Amino acid sequence: MTTVSFTQMKHGTRKDYAMLQEFEHQFYAQTAQRLLEQLERQGHESLEGYSISRLEHSLQSATRAWSDGADDDWIVATLLHDIGDGLAPQNHDRMAAEIMRPFVRDEVTWVIEHHGTFQMIYYAHHLEGWDPNQRDQYRDHAYYQTAVDFCERWDQNCFDPLYDSQPLAFFEPFLERVFSRKAYAPETIKMGNMSGLPAMI
Repeated sequence: MTTVSFTQMKHGTRKDYAMLQEFEHQFYAQTAQRLLEQLERQGHESLEGYSISRLEHSLQSATRAWSDGADDDWIVATLLHDIGDGLAPQNHDRMAAEIMRPFVRDEVTWVIEHHGTFQMIYYAHHLEGWDPNQRDQYRDHAYYQTAVDFCERWDQNCFDPLYDSQPLAFFEPFLERVFSRKAYAPETIKMGNMSGLPAMI
């Protein structure tokens, strides 16, 4: 395998970096596949105590979004919203948001980045010293209601062992479409644009 000529980046040549850029393009093209592999791991590497795996939780979330007629951005977001649970359990929401930020609109990224705080409304009153109303700090934010709706419709209710979710393979094309987009393209990010969740079907 061809490798660079340097041991310090500042000594790299134009040829080195042209070669690396070619390899990077090939590597970027496999992002969706690496995400699928990580999701598969969540099928057997999950936090104990729940009646379903983290993978099944994500599949239920994505299936509910798909059933509601959500677009690719939301379907991928629901599928990946907890992908950081294994590596970043204390800030899994922010990790997930950073993975998808270059490829989906700002509204979706913001909701995923803050969904952990918004979820606290359902359980924090059971834990000593926890504030279930932490989401109130964002009450004036343009995406506040979307985050409330996301948690209510596509997250807090996705722990049902009897729910008939779509298999992971069903969502592979959604991941491929989203992660094959040009990163940070203004027409994709659409900063400040909001559509909310689709109406209930």
